[in-house]
Amino acid sequence: MELTDRDYASLLEFRDGLRTFLHWSETQAARSGLTPAQHQLLLAVRGHRVGDVASAPSIGEIADHLMLRHHSAVELVDRAVKAGLVRRVVDEVDHRVVRITLTKAGERNLRELSLAHVEELSRIGRRFESLWTQLPG
Repeated sequence: MELTDRDYASLLEFRDGLRTFLHWSETQAARSGLTPAQHQLLLAVRGHRVGDVASAPSIGEIADHLMLRHHSAVELVDRAVKAGLVRRVVDEVDHRVVRITLTKAGERNLRELSLAHVEELSRIGRRFESLWTQLPG
């Protein structure tokens, strides 16, 4: 397949849009008093699965969601526990597994950020949709 100048321009515009959104997201997290990594952690915990504590993510699952090494995920969770955003809960079936749940403060922060993110994605969504359809193949 041969790429055209327009294909390269579309790819650049798409990448610029992604980077702009990520920068906006990081700025929103900072305004809420969170680091971007803490925001991603909260979303990984809440978005992992809907249900009770038994379905809350383990450290390993969080590491997978965030593309981190296990020890880096542990350090991130440690800092978030100290900040009062998440808590560790021992799995009721397998006591070797520690699950991570949100605190009330973590839930509140994530809800506020998520509402802003959904609004922003709704605003820019049409732009991305048109770029996506212009990409080759």
